[in-house]
Amino acid sequence: MQNESVGNGIFQVVKGVGLALGLSFLGAIIFASILTAAPIKSSVIYPVNQTIKVLAVCIGAFSFVREEKGLLKGIAVGVLFTALSYLAFSAIGGDFSLLWLILAEFALAAFAGGVFGAIAVNLRTR
Repeated sequence: MQNESVGNGIFQVVKGVGLALGLSFLGAIIFASILTAAPIKSSVIYPVNQTIKVLAVCIGAFSFVREEKGLLKGIAVGVLFTALSYLAFSAIGGDFSLLWLILAEFALAAFAGGVFGAIAVNLRTR
């Protein structure tokens, strides 16, 4: 019975990460389209990208985290999403730098995922 619970928890995290990655890529494509069509200051790009990522993690964690250990599963969604999105976006952009910045992104995504994972579990138990 314990193995089924562990496997189910891992599957919840994987689905949450998958949804978060899909939403993040979709958000990045939409934002890039807006950038090409509208005169937007470059200082706006980073905050909008961070907002897209945090929203993607929150939706991913909230959509798929169930049963128990919502905080831990949500943190896992945030951390795995950050690692995979960093690799993907860095590969697309050709730049694997700014290590200190990626550490801040890990912390922000882990926090957001943990909070929304805990909320999801507590809302569904009632």
